[in-house]
Amino acid sequence: KEQFEDWRKKIEHWYMDLLGIDKKVLRWKPHSKLIFYAKAAEDMQYQFPWGFDEVSGLHYRTDYDLTTHEKHSGKELKYQDPETNTKYSPHVVESTWGLNRNFFMILCNAYRKDDTRTYLKLQYNLAPYKVAVFPLVSNKPELVKQAEKVFDTLSSTFHAYWDDRGNIGKRYRYQDEIGTPFCVTIDYQTLEDQTVTVRDRDSMEQSRVPLSSIIAFLKNKLQ
Repeated sequence: KEQFEDWRKKIEHWYMDLLGIDKKVLRWKPHSKLIFYAKAAEDMQYQFPWGFDEVSGLHYRTDYDLTTHEKHSGKELKYQDPETNTKYSPHVVESTWGLNRNFFMILCNAYRKDDTRTYLKLQYNLAPYKVAVFPLVSNKPELVKQAEKVFDTLSSTFHAYWDDRGNIGKRYRYQDEIGTPFCVTIDYQTLEDQTVTVRDRDSMEQSRVPLSSIIAFLKNKLQ
């Protein structure tokens, strides 16, 4: 029972702290009927657009698995405590986790749409790219060259995305849609004072950050 409760806490930590799922849209659903050898069985459910549905399961199967295998195989599968020399059949706590449904849950949880844009508010650790880098315009060699240097610098520390297609607004929208937390733009002011524009995905706020401290700035934000 203690291990079952411990696994419950670990699963909650996984969903809420590591995947960024709000506790309000998660719930444990005990099974109404238990299979004969089980002492406990619960499903972790997420509130999808159609309602709550299972994303993982937790089952306390007692010692049924090993004692049954021992019975039919004729092989002893008991564990002997090295301190007391007591032998016993280990109990099994089984956790199940479906990749597809959890991936879909993450997308549902992160999806946002308002009057101006669609974006994925992914937990930072789940974002495929942590930062995107682009020149303000792609037809000015001096901006492109500086942007490439910044991209090379950031790529050594972060999973970065280079984009010089279309206009700046469309680039921002594309990065919003794939969940990139920050966009770094190299503009004409960069050539004058070695600062860049850093745009936040969620708030769309922009900050001027010195190139000399851009890595430290992003590390602090992504913690």
